Amino acid sequence: MKDRTADHRERLDAHVLVCTNSREEYDCCADAGGEETLAAVKDWLRERDAFWSSVSVVETGCLGLCSEGGAAIAIQPRDEWYSDVQPEDVPALLESAFGPEADRVDTAASQPADD
Repeated sequence: MKDRTADHRERLDAHVLVCTNSREEYDCCADAGGEETLAAVKDWLRERDAFWSSVSVVETGCLGLCSEGGAAIAIQPRDEWYSDVQPEDVPALLESAFGPEADRVDTAASQPADD
């Protein structure tokens, strides 16, 4: 086992967690466009050359914000939580977090390492 905590604390500025959880008994993000919202987050970052940056995108299970209105997104460690997010909401959400052109994302510090 390797403790990589220090490496990631230096490399990552934020984690965008997108729920794609599926379940039968309650409303869930999978049924409310979770996969499409996840794709919209990745596309927004790619379009700004910020996908391999200090922002990681993580597909998650339940974030506890279940709704039929859209997916749940959390941005950590900023402690920001959103529900009812539709793919068309992603640009405004990410612009407010990272700037219109992802100019508040440090892309140089976090390119994949050459091993």
